[in-house]
Amino acid sequence: MSGHSKWHNIQARKSVTDAKKGKSYSKHSKLIEVAARGGADMNANATLRSAVERAKADGVPNANIERSIKKGTGELKDDTVIVDALYEARGPANTVMLVDVLTDNKNRSLQSVKLILMKHGGMMSEAGAVAWMFDKVGLMEVAVGGAGGGKSAEDIELAGIDAGASDVSVEEGYVEVRTDPSDLHAVKKSLESAGCMVRKSEITYLPKNTVKVEDVEKARQVLQLIDLLEEDDDVTNVFSNFEIADSIAEEV
Repeated sequence: MSGHSKWHNIQARKSVTDAKKGKSYSKHSKLIEVAARGGADMNANATLRSAVERAKADGVPNANIERSIKKGTGELKDDTVIVDALYEARGPANTVMLVDVLTDNKNRSLQSVKLILMKHGGMMSEAGAVAWMFDKVGLMEVAVGGAGGGKSAEDIELAGIDAGASDVSVEEGYVEVRTDPSDLHAVKKSLESAGCMVRKSEITYLPKNTVKVEDVEKARQVLQLIDLLEEDDDVTNVFSNFEIADSIAEEV
């Protein structure tokens, strides 16, 4: 899956500090709170179900999750209003980015994102200039072999197709299954019923085409910019179209 998979592989090699984990909890809480405005019933609210599953996978305590749901439904009163925004940007080496934000102050978040971009080789783009370069999809990673309940890649591929996946591809150690965002939960449930182990499930933005970053210094700039954006308290995710060769990734 080009840049997306490579980015996650790079991230997986980095250590996670307690401070970053704390920020992760905060971001998950915002995502759950906003999703819960569509109702607390996770069988009917696929967005909430997905947000809760990701939070649990990252170790967010159940008490935090329940409190965020209650905030979102209004059961737990809170004067702070969280809103979402998707900023479009251009980065080093002809890369483009979507910066997903949840905030109680859009002006503060916009200025913060602008400043980070400006200082690190990027710039904001006008609405629509970048978003068309991405597809919003449901995405799953299904483990292959012993960790996947004994299912082979071929078995998982067939199960994904039978479940209604829009695309299935074999990666190293797992099968990537793509769906329409609205079908994510149904396909995931079908795969699990077929004995597959879905180790990751999310709604995300994937680039239609990728840009190869073949210079080590440029690769460092791109990764540093994304790291800094994701460290911002209001930024929940950054999606980009870069692709870095493994040989270069080992040097950054």
